[in-house]
Amino acid sequence: MTFDAREFRDALSSFATGVTIVTARDQDQQAVGMTCSSFNSVSIDPPLVLWSVTKTARSAPTFISAQYFAVHVLAFDQTDISNRFARSGEDKFGATAHHLDINNVPIIHDTASRFDCEQYAVHDGGDHWIVLGRVLGLAHADKEGLVFARGSYAKLAPIPNE
Repeated sequence: MTFDAREFRDALSSFATGVTIVTARDQDQQAVGMTCSSFNSVSIDPPLVLWSVTKTARSAPTFISAQYFAVHVLAFDQTDISNRFARSGEDKFGATAHHLDINNVPIIHDTASRFDCEQYAVHDGGDHWIVLGRVLGLAHADKEGLVFARGSYAKLAPIPNE
């Protein structure tokens, strides 16, 4: 069986994902953030999550060396923030309400959920780094999360029970 990268991406797009933004501080204490849809839970005990960053991303060295980072699950009305953090080179934090937590990690306001993490491990994942974080704290609001599938943002709609 053979397939090309486009076919692989198209098939993966059938799997809806939540949309997150991961934030940290670089070695110069500058805020760094990126939109990420490769986020997943790993373990309840200890509480672990994972996400992945393309090895060629300008922020990859920061994220694989950051001791602390935060994963923000975006709310359905935060597509503008998702788009801002998906672009390279833009002032991502200037137009985004945020504060610094006790570990100096930028925390974006009004997200659906947030996981405050300490780096647990980094693994080679082909053209990505897989970053595991031990969840030290979290925040959760009663907001519907933003979803991405088939190349577009979406909003969840429950399927009625029959």
